[in-house]
This record gives sequence, structure tokens and C-alpha cells, in this order.
Amino acid sequence: MSPDRNPLVATFLDLPVGSPGGSVELFLDLYTGEKPLIPARAFMLAPTGPRPRTPAGLDLLSASGKCLEGPAFHRYVSHLRQALTAAINPSQIDVLHLQHLAFGATPALIRALPAHPRIALVHGTDLLFAEAHRDQLQILRATARAADAIVVPTGAMADHLLKLAPQTDRRKITHIPWGIPDRLLTDPPARTTHTSKSHLRLLYAGRLTAEKGVEALIRSVAPLQGVELSIAAPSAQFRALAPRLRQAGVRARYLGWLRRPQLWKTFAEHDVLVMPSTTLEAMGLVGLEAQACGLPVLYQPVPGLSEALARSGMATDFTHPSALTRDLDRLRTEPGLLSALRQAGYANAARYLLSKTARELAGLGRQLT
Repeated sequence: MSPDRNPLVATFLDLPVGSPGGSVELFLDLYTGEKPLIPARAFMLAPTGPRPRTPAGLDLLSASGKCLEGPAFHRYVSHLRQALTAAINPSQIDVLHLQHLAFGATPALIRALPAHPRIALVHGTDLLFAEAHRDQLQILRATARAADAIVVPTGAMADHLLKLAPQTDRRKITHIPWGIPDRLLTDPPARTTHTSKSHLRLLYAGRLTAEKGVEALIRSVAPLQGVELSIAAPSAQFRALAPRLRQAGVRARYLGWLRRPQLWKTFAEHDVLVMPSTTLEAMGLVGLEAQACGLPVLYQPVPGLSEALARSGMATDFTHPSALTRDLDRLRTEPGLLSALRQAGYANAARYLLSKTARELAGLGRQLT
């Protein structure tokens, strides 16, 4: 391979196309499109039912039996390996990008292309699932041994990985922060005017799984006056949450699960993004995208978020309603605080360009090939 050519990557995210989450958006941002930032054979799972329209450069694999543990998991990995072997010409691939250190796609890709250099990318959910499932912990540890390089977006992810896989060679670990689309920083949506100084428009955007801390958010928001909570989340997850909202007396405005341009426009229509995650975040890309759009971030200082946002956002404790009340009152009453957070947030987001992420990943690939 010539030294000035980016290596051709084989990569696979074993989630059905259309799945929600920051890892999916990052995957699509990096590897798909008419002119992908990283040239790749990129794969996701075909969903059940009609095949949807997909971005240019994304291939779909059909493999049933997705699961996490036991003999069924190993059969699932075998099915994925067979599908990859049929789809990929090994001579055309330079390097593997293993999305997650756990789950089925990673061992399947290694077995389908056993002779290629391997870069493993830690996303966060792989660490959480490895803590909860023995087979996933074994896959994570095996991947850490087999990888030629392990990329972490924050130091917190490296620390957590080393707790789960303490035998990991620390020299393999490389810090490459995830990035947000460059165009979001150069051409953000125009912010809407908001005349009420006593009324705050809060936005929650993301999945509504337990580790995202929505239960704590509901408990803390329920007694508050002068706040309006909007939720942008997958519809099935919001329907499951609706009874809990009614029980707590929280009238949340449901916005749907928004496509990226819609979400960016929605950022410009709110006063604060709330991120009440309870455990860890790989990096919290939605927070950085909000900052690029001029939306301040109020967040639980968990690993990953504390590093990516730091003092550019406002840390609070969503598990204690009095703490949230205090900090929301500050945002309402302290002169210039919201404006200062908008400026600090934009400056922080500007540090995390997606083009820089792609350049550093491609450079690492060239070192290994």
C-alpha cells in the first residue's frame, strides 16, 4: 500500500440498520456516504421485514439468532463469520476496525479475516455488557489480546477496560476522541429567540435505557415549576416510559426519534440539554453536538462525560432533586450564565472534529499495514 493512501477498512456493527445510538451515528459518519471519511467495506445487520434505504457504502448482512450468551451466541457468531466470508475478498482489505471489544461482529470479523491487522474501538456499551455477561467478558478479553491497537475516546474508557481486562498490554491503547460532523460547527442552525427568563426548556435526547438515568431525571423534574421537558427518543422506549411519567405527574413533550438535521434544529429551540447518565458514557456525542448548536449541557459527572464536557457544561446531581433545583435556578437567575455556557460549549465542541478523528484512525491504520 502506498504511504499516502488510506487503508481500506473492513468493519461491522452487528446492530440492525436504523438502530438508535451515538455509536451507530459515528459508524455511519465515518464509513459511509458517497465520499466516506474512511474508505471501508462497512456492514450492519439487515432488519426483519422490508429492507430500508441505506447510505452509500453500507452493506447489510442477514443473520438470525442475535443474542449474548451460551451456545446460541456461539452459533450466532458462526453465522456472522460465514456471511462475512461470502461478502468480502480478503485481498482487497488492509485493516480491520473492530467496533466494540465484545458482541458478535468482533469475533466473526477476526475469524473471517484472521491475517489482517486489527484496530479495536471501545464504545462503552461493550464494557457495560462485559460486566453483566460472562461470555461477553470473555470476548472482550480475547479481543484485547488479539488487537494490534485499541482505540479509546476518553481516558475513562481505558481505565474501565483495564479493570475488566487487567492483562491488556497498555502499549496497545491509543487515545483518539470521537468527533462530530465538521459542518455542524461551520453552519449550525439558527437559534430561536426565547423571551421568558423564568421558564426553561429542557431537552433529553437519546435512548431511554436504564443506564441513561431517565428515572432519576423524572424524580428530579417532577416537583419543579417553570420547566418544560421535551424528549427525543425511540418511540417504543418512550411508550414504555409513558406510564412512569404519568405516575410522577411529569408532562413531557414527545418529539419522536429525530433524524440528525431535525435534532440539530431542535437543539436550537431549547435552553438546556440534560444528560443524567448513571454509569458511564464513552464520550457523549449528543452533548458535543448540542454544544456546537449553542445549547448548554447539564450533566451527571460520570466517567466519559466528565472528561469530554468538563467545565464547558454544568455538572449536577440528578439523583438529588434539590441539587437539580439549585442548578436550574442558577441558570434562570444568574446573569450571563447561559450565555457563558453557550460560548464555552461551542469552544469545547470545536475541539472534536470528525475529520480529525478520521485522520487519526487512518494514520493508525497506515502504521499497522
